[in-house]
Amino acid sequence: MEFIDSKLSTISNSAEYISFRSRVPQKKIIVDEDSNKVWTIYDFGPRSITCPLICLPPVSGTADIFFNQIISLCAKGYRVIAVQYPVYWTMNEFTNGFSKLLDHLGLDKVHLFGASLGGFLAQKFAEATFHTHTVHSIILCNSFTDTSIFNFTDTAVVFWMFPAVVLKRMVMGNFSKGYVDASIADSIDFMVEKLETLSQQELASRLTLTCMNCYVEPQKLRSIPITIVDVFDDSALSIAAREEMYKFYPDAKRAHLKKGGNFPYLSCSEEVNLHIQIHLRPFEGTKVSACEGASVCNEAIDSLEDL
Repeated sequence: MEFIDSKLSTISNSAEYISFRSRVPQKKIIVDEDSNKVWTIYDFGPRSITCPLICLPPVSGTADIFFNQIISLCAKGYRVIAVQYPVYWTMNEFTNGFSKLLDHLGLDKVHLFGASLGGFLAQKFAEATFHTHTVHSIILCNSFTDTSIFNFTDTAVVFWMFPAVVLKRMVMGNFSKGYVDASIADSIDFMVEKLETLSQQELASRLTLTCMNCYVEPQKLRSIPITIVDVFDDSALSIAAREEMYKFYPDAKRAHLKKGGNFPYLSCSEEVNLHIQIHLRPFEGTKVSACEGASVCNEAIDSLEDL
């Protein structure tokens, strides 16, 4: 009989998440001189893949929020790495730290999937390394291109002083309120659970990266294939932010989901995973393929592309 912990969310008690935690090892990696800066990663799939998909979480997320992507995509031959960043206070610190992590993993080419803050960091890393062509493609999920949309630019410099409880309230204020579908409610519960595991410094640093005065230079990303994943229902991303994203990347593929809330990679993971495969399929059979061999679900992908 499977043990259910009533204190944990529905997703934490799910067979899929329990299987993930039992099958996929968590790794702690230090790449900076400061030993307190620890990357937490889950690296699963064929090690022969040298250009994997790397997933970057939002402010409230830990590396394991991408368990559905890891379990599903790796079963189809993909190599997926989910990461949880250490405390970095500036964009240069993050891009330098992420570069060191890739060097540590022996990776000089990657595909990136970024959710909210993770998407912004993916764009800024691609921008910082555009001359080396490290980033071969990007999938942006409920993300943004300019931090000014949050109207906290002046306050961001003092987030490090805010108590953890205040920072958590700031993050949770963007979560959906009122009635939502069960799958979305479950995703919110799971993310609240993950938020509670983050320290004051982790939260403060992530909110600082989200809100400090910073924007993407799209001209440096024009040669990179991009897919934009958006939801039609309520999310923290404003209509203006979405339109700005479309304006920045007019040639990007668009994956519109009827519903999914702030965390569609949890609430409607099967649909998101299909869009990831659609995005990655053009690279199959090349040196920058994230999949070992041809995808086994081309028929499903074709049917989704035809919609």
